[in-house]
Amino acid sequence: MPYQLIYHPEVKEDLSKIPMNIKERIRKAIETRLMTEPLHFGDPLRKSLQGYRKLRVGDYRVIYKILGNDQVRILKIGHRKEVYEQIFSRI
Repeated sequence: MPYQLIYHPEVKEDLSKIPMNIKERIRKAIETRLMTEPLHFGDPLRKSLQGYRKLRVGDYRVIYKILGNDQVRILKIGHRKEVYEQIFSRI
């Protein structure tokens, strides 16, 4: 059963800052991993981000949360250096 993806409205802005070849890798990772088994492929975050998960795609991270049994809400996509600092404005 595929999961339904729900994107935060500001994810488009995140993607505009990422090079085209990396965007394609991120898109493929989301479609093949998060839509099929988000619990298996993503790692849980800790401390103040408990309940959220990350998907690693090279130096980029996709921060998401699983809602119910069939939805994945993607909150932030960004470089590993800054993604964890910027996620708090979207929670």
